[in-house]
Amino acid sequence: MAGQAVSNLHTDNGMHGRKAERFVVSRPARVLSVNPALAGVSIRSCHLIDISRVGATINLVTTIGLPDHYYLNIMGTANKIGCAEIYRNGSRIGVKFIKEIEDDLLHVIVRGDFFTQAL
Repeated sequence: MAGQAVSNLHTDNGMHGRKAERFVVSRPARVLSVNPALAGVSIRSCHLIDISRVGATINLVTTIGLPDHYYLNIMGTANKIGCAEIYRNGSRIGVKFIKEIEDDLLHVIVRGDFFTQAL
């Protein structure tokens, strides 16, 4: 019975409208956005709070001037993940990924967080 409770810890089976298992992580990341009139790229540091195959929650120091669509680059990976913003609550932002990320990339992110938290 305890094993079942642990397995349900991060899975809500659609109870809260989530389509995928979400993992709590604590990773530095960057938000890359294209400036108006294609006048370059803005890069902001952020913090990844949780992630799934279909979206994530990030925390930024400020959201002033941040567009609704941007790329997320999680430190330790070379990937730039296209994001569409779902909600803003102060400095906390929920995003959905334009394209679901692969299981291998999700595994690298979650596993990397596990190893860096142990230090």
